[in-house]
Amino acid sequence: MQEIRLDTIQQFNDYNGMETLHPLVSVVHVENTEHIKECMMHYGFYALYLKENKGCKLSYGRTEYDFDEMTVTSFAPGQVVTVEPNPEVPFAKYIGLAFHPDLLNRTSLGKQMSRYEFFDYTSNEALHLSAQEVEIFKGVLAMIEQELHHAIDKHTRELVVSHIELLLNYCLRFYDRQFITREEINHSVVKKFLSLLDEFISEKAEREGLPTVAYFADKCCLSTGYFGTLVKTETGRTAKDLINDRILAKAKELLQSETLSINQVSQRLGFEYSQHFIRFFKAMTGKTPTQWRAA
Repeated sequence: MQEIRLDTIQQFNDYNGMETLHPLVSVVHVENTEHIKECMMHYGFYALYLKENKGCKLSYGRTEYDFDEMTVTSFAPGQVVTVEPNPEVPFAKYIGLAFHPDLLNRTSLGKQMSRYEFFDYTSNEALHLSAQEVEIFKGVLAMIEQELHHAIDKHTRELVVSHIELLLNYCLRFYDRQFITREEINHSVVKKFLSLLDEFISEKAEREGLPTVAYFADKCCLSTGYFGTLVKTETGRTAKDLINDRILAKAKELLQSETLSINQVSQRLGFEYSQHFIRFFKAMTGKTPTQWRAA
C-alpha cells in the first residue's frame, strides 16, 4: 500500500494538482479522471472534504432519508487515514479545505479548536448534508477561496481565519441537526450503553476496575467523541455523569447490606483504593459512605 505524507499545504496542493496561493491554507476542487488507488495518508494539518459523488439512499437502523446526501469528512494533524477504492464510485469528486495549525497561532480560533470534536470522529460518523446545508458549506468555502485569490496583505489572515471559524461553527450546527434527526438511532445506542453499563458494574467492575466512556464507545462501535456527543444530545447529560449515577446507585444498594465493609463495597464497584470510593461518594452525596449508612 502506498503511503502519502501531507505535512505542508504545498504538498497537499501538489498532490491534488492545485496552485499554492497561500502557504498555510488551500481550497481544492478535485474531479479525478483516474481510478482511486488504495493508499495511507498521513496528515500534518486540518482538512475538511465535501464528497460530491452522487450517493445512494442512506439508511441507519430502521431510519431512511428521502434525499441524496453529500458527506463531509474531517481530519486533524497526526491522523492517518486509509483510502480504499469503491467499485461503485471509481472516480473521486470533492471540494476541500486544508489549513495548517500555524495559521491559527495567536488567534482566538487556535485557542478553541478543541470545541470541534468532529475532527476526531471516524469515517462512519461523517456529516451528511442536506441540499441547503451543501449550499451554505460551499458558500463559505467560496469566501475563503475569494480571499486567497486576493493579494496577501495585513488583513488576509484575520479574514481567512474568521471564515474558517464560520465554516467550523456551521459544521457544529449541522452535526447537532444530524444527532436530532437520528433520534431513533441515538435512543437505541443510549439504551445499549445503559444496559452494558449495568452489566459491567454488576459483573465486571470488581475484576476490571471502574467503567470508562471509551469502553462503552468501543462496544457501540463509535469514537469516544461522537459517542459522548450522541449521549449528551439524547439525554442532556454526559456519558460520564450517567456512569457516575449508576455507580452511586449500586453503591447505595451495596451499603444497605450490613455484612459488607466499606472496603468490600469499594472493591465490588471497581475502585482501586477505598479512599477513592469515599471521596467519590462524598462528592456525589455530601456524606461519607459511613455517614450515609448510619443516617
